[in-house]
Amino acid sequence: MSERTGTETPTSPGMRASRLLRVRTLWVTVIAITSVLIVLMTVIYVGSVVDPVDHLHGLPVLVVNEDAGGAVGARHVDIGAQVVAALEHSSAVSSRLSLDSVTMTEARERMDSNGAYATIVIPRNLTASTLALYGVKVTGGPTAALPTIRLLANVRAGSLGVSLATEVADPALAVVSRVVGQTVTPLTPATSPSEAALQANPLTVVSVSYRPLPPHSALGLSAFYISLLAIMCGFLGGTLINATVDGALGYATNEIGPKWQQRMPVRITRWQTLLAKWAMALVVPPILTALLLLVSIGLLGMDASHIVLLWVFLAFGAVVIAMGTLVLFAALGNLGQLVAMLVFVYLALASSGGTIPLEALPGILRFAANFEPLRQILDGTRSILYFNASGAAGLTRGFVLTGVGIMVWLVLGLAVTRWYDYRGLDRMQPEVLDYVSRSAATYAAGLREPPGVGSDGLTAPSNRADTPPSEP
Repeated sequence: MSERTGTETPTSPGMRASRLLRVRTLWVTVIAITSVLIVLMTVIYVGSVVDPVDHLHGLPVLVVNEDAGGAVGARHVDIGAQVVAALEHSSAVSSRLSLDSVTMTEARERMDSNGAYATIVIPRNLTASTLALYGVKVTGGPTAALPTIRLLANVRAGSLGVSLATEVADPALAVVSRVVGQTVTPLTPATSPSEAALQANPLTVVSVSYRPLPPHSALGLSAFYISLLAIMCGFLGGTLINATVDGALGYATNEIGPKWQQRMPVRITRWQTLLAKWAMALVVPPILTALLLLVSIGLLGMDASHIVLLWVFLAFGAVVIAMGTLVLFAALGNLGQLVAMLVFVYLALASSGGTIPLEALPGILRFAANFEPLRQILDGTRSILYFNASGAAGLTRGFVLTGVGIMVWLVLGLAVTRWYDYRGLDRMQPEVLDYVSRSAATYAAGLREPPGVGSDGLTAPSNRADTPPSEP
């Protein structure tokens, strides 16, 4: 099916589209690769959001029981302890939430370090106020009031995580309230239907926001979007660096609109090529992340503190993504871009915990979250924006695991490219490179001579492509 290009003139129409479209491998390659990618992206991305409640397990929620209880005659009553026991033994709660009983001081510390989505607070007067509804006075108890349990929502940890915690805790506490109403025997009967209804369901649950989000924080999503854009700074920067360097080395074409340019290929090892690209990756992503923050904070007014630290952290993450993208290009060629997009964008989005909490993701995505870079970058960014740059809130983890990531890509890139070079797997074989250089020099010399006369007095070459050496 091959044709002799030497018989074509510059005005020859060449191959027609209809003939090109009859090449079966062209269709098979495109459809097969894109089909696999679309299936994987759909499974990963839609699978992460289709049913978070069904996958919910181990969502961290704290319980603070301050109830002092009280004495009713010779009997000590502690309804707060009954509420905690009922929650801990409820399969609907224990299968979805990870309850941890702590003091109020410990609860604040945990929520301030992004360690819990909510805290159930049982007040000191719960027993006294509950029994008071039934006409029972508690000896030595605090002043009675309506029995109220507070649910402190840590919205800085993630609004959807708080919503999931509330969806599980509210029905469970409602069941506990009815059980309390059935087990506490009133000494005086209810005098009205409203009083009877209150005695049947005595506990009230009130949701209170713990440390509301700062203004202009996208309802708690600013950390996620900034982290995602930092990932894109690395991915797009790495992709453009790869194309630009390959174009400058003559291993890729430069095409802008109708203009097409192909430089002469340069003899260079794969390791030296990757080294040059990595050097550019140390410069380009930090510039892009600086522009990202300049627009987000300076132009759009996004709330942010510790701006310099935020830029350093995001730039570090973007550099790692760019270096990883370049390693995938070096190892897989053009296919590396698709793999980088799948790993650094789609799998990262699904496993980051930015929209759906990690505890509500399928098991495979929870596992991926341990090494996916977006999760680490998001934890650090959320710490800087919402938790006063606390190391315990995710910043330390973000720096450490992102640093581990850069070491992995350095070792992998060095190993792959040096192995390719050692095995003689050049991007262009030396004899082909020499042939191209000679052909180009001959062509250029012919253009400089008068038509029909070459430098040796013979006929100059025509303006056509030389016929390449036949394939073995």
